[in-house]
Amino acid sequence: MKQILILEDDKDLNRGIAFFYEKEGYRVLKSYSLHEARKVLQNQAFEFVIMDLNLPDGDGLMLCKELREKSDMPIIILTARDLEIDEVNGLNSGADDYIAKPFSLSVLNARVNAVLRRKSRKEENEILTSKDIRINKKTMKVFKATDEVDCSVTEYKILCFLMENKNQVMLKEQILADIWDKERNFVDENTLPVNIRRLRKKIEDNPSEPKYIKTIHGMGYLWCEE
Repeated sequence: MKQILILEDDKDLNRGIAFFYEKEGYRVLKSYSLHEARKVLQNQAFEFVIMDLNLPDGDGLMLCKELREKSDMPIIILTARDLEIDEVNGLNSGADDYIAKPFSLSVLNARVNAVLRRKSRKEENEILTSKDIRINKKTMKVFKATDEVDCSVTEYKILCFLMENKNQVMLKEQILADIWDKERNFVDENTLPVNIRRLRKKIEDNPSEPKYIKTIHGMGYLWCEE
């Protein structure tokens, strides 16, 4: 069960929000101070956090900044501070949305769902998959089924480029241009077939009869997903 954290020192309001999200199928943890919230955040993961700013032991903006430095967990600020500068400060501190009190639970839930949809789309863009090959672009890790594949930087760049352009013939010149690194050190053309051979050994069931990386003679390579 996915769990969320509600940081709100108004106990009635905290319970009301918690009751709503429990009916939505979440496991809800309630905190009433920065100290309590920091304690539970150290040991548990949350789908998202709804937090007030005016708390008995400090300003919630500090916690918002702390969370954003180490996590991309969605943060929704729910506060009585309704000035434009307050909203700007909240968003600049790393919040994904800022809602001023008074509010309705239906609006809160709609805003939360919008934040979760954006996060989901972002995560989808960070994952490349093709049959049993998966790339996590955020961590730069490659997997064949459940086994991690150890790739060099150049192999990784070539693999990403081919998978992002699956079922299309990629010219050698296109592949080389894509892996031009930040220092603008162009990868030597002769290294391309060497890296392709290495990739095939790592991801193909039978490297001599590749099902993924096909050679298109005189042109380049094709990532085949069909």
